[in-house]
This record gives sequence, C-alpha cells and structure tokens, in this order.
Amino acid sequence: MNSISVRALLVRGMIAGVIAGALALAVAYFLGESQVDAAIAIEEAHSHAAHGGGGGGEEEELVSRTIQATGGLATALLVFGVAVGGIAALVYAYALGRIGNFGPRATAALIAGAALLTVYVVPFLKYPANPPAVGNPDTIGKRTTLFFLMVALSLLLAVAAVIIGKRLAPALGNWNATIAAAAGFILAIGLAYAFLPSFDEVGKDFPASLLWKFRLSTLAVQTTFWAGFGLIFGYLTERLLVSGNGADARRVATPVG
Repeated sequence: MNSISVRALLVRGMIAGVIAGALALAVAYFLGESQVDAAIAIEEAHSHAAHGGGGGGEEEELVSRTIQATGGLATALLVFGVAVGGIAALVYAYALGRIGNFGPRATAALIAGAALLTVYVVPFLKYPANPPAVGNPDTIGKRTTLFFLMVALSLLLAVAAVIIGKRLAPALGNWNATIAAAAGFILAIGLAYAFLPSFDEVGKDFPASLLWKFRLSTLAVQTTFWAGFGLIFGYLTERLLVSGNGADARRVATPVG
C-alpha cells in the first residue's frame, strides 16, 4: 500500500474516531453522568459526616461539576477518538490483506472488535472502573499502573495468538488453528488474572446497584465507540479502496510485502 493510501486511511480513521467519540459522548452524558453524580453525592455525604457535619473539610472546586460533565467530557472523548482512530487506521493499513481474505468493512469490524476486547474488556474484567467514593486514594497509582500493564499484556498476547494461529493453520486448518490460538490466549489471560494482585475497596455502605450501573455505563461507552468506529471507518475505507462502479466489490488495495 503506497504512502498516499496510508495517509488517506489515517485521515479517515481520525474522522471516524471523532464521529465515534461523539456517539460515545452521548452515551456517557445521558447514561453515565447520572451515576457519577449519585456517587459524588455519597462521597460528599461521607466527607460531611467525617467532619462532624460542619463542612469544614470541603475544598473549593477548581473546575465546576457542570464543566466536567460537559466540556471536559466532550474534550476527553473527542481527543481520544482522534488519537485512537489514527492509531487504528495505521493498524488497519498493515492488517488489510494480511489477516485473511476479508474486504474493507470486514477488516474494519475485526480490528474494532479486537481493540474493544483487548484494550478494554480484558483489562476491565480484572480491574473494573470505579466511581467516586470507591477505592483507596493511597492505591490509585498502583491500580492505574496495573490496569495499563493488563492492557499491554492483553495486546501482546493477542498479537502472539494471531501469529501462532497463522503458523498452525497449514497443519491444523484455519478453524482448528483459530480455536487453538484462542484457547492459548484465554489460558494466558487466566494466568495473568490469577497472579496479578486484585483490589476489593468497595465500601460496605456503597450501593451495589449504583456500582453495577456505573460499570455497565463505562462498558457501554467503550462498546458504542468501537462499534461506531468499526461501522463508520469500514464505510469510509470501502468508498476509498473498492472500485467505485460496483463491478468488483471485492477489489481492495493490496499491501506490499
């Protein structure tokens, strides 16, 4: 694939990322922010009680909650969309034609699904997101480090599974090789779950239903982003790479090497 095609894919990836980020923003605002507000109310109630009801421990907000829930949230998700969309486009440029006989849309869907699984779902199952009032402030650095370690480990194991699957395919066939590679990935992730430290820092008085709804909302935001990105980027790349007259809907740009 020449540099012009890669540049065109990169631009389309960032465009798809911005649109997917806007979709995720809508889900985060309408589904997730109410859970955050409820958790903040619990946190403030605990702080108020800890200071004997006097309110002496309250600190002045540097950024208002309204700005955090609107402009701050929008900036974070849209910047995230542009950055991640560009990275995913570069991965797509490398993967197209190398991971099987898939067209542009199918390749985009596979990459989006793999990204959701490896970058978010696998780490999330070990270290799920916590709302305000949940978690020990003294362990936040350790928890953040372990979460990103889990992301890196998940990505590396996924790449290893793809490589192993391709090497086993001539001997076992595509289906059996895929099953073997997936089983190896699941086993390795299971071992990581078992040996990496866990954290149980949810207070007994924190509502379990609120924690559940908050974590589901974070999962919904990521699922919306990656599903939207896969669909939008697949559409844009198909228009770029497939013959415009529709005579050969399977003809795509073939990577070199």
